Amino acid sequence: MARPDPMLERIEAFNRGRGGGVVVRRAANGDSLHSERSGGPVARLKPTGEDGKVRVLAWHREKWGASGPFGVPTMTLDRALDYVASNPFFWIHA
Repeated sequence: MARPDPMLERIEAFNRGRGGGVVVRRAANGDSLHSERSGGPVARLKPTGEDGKVRVLAWHREKWGASGPFGVPTMTLDRALDYVASNPFFWIHA
């Protein structure tokens, strides 16, 4: 039986609360968010290991990279989900 994953559960609850549209895939110590419609990459959330914070990465030329103008932003999961949902930059490939 698989262990409960609180981060994954929070991401999926946020997605359902917004009407869906995102598929979450666990990979390499993080969660990749992809468009349910196109399969295109949306964002990658990697836990930092401190106080529930995550690093938010965006898709660039076939790999995940910095999503902010000054590098990779780090924030709480709730803030990261709002950041991705409200920023059109993440939805270019979706």
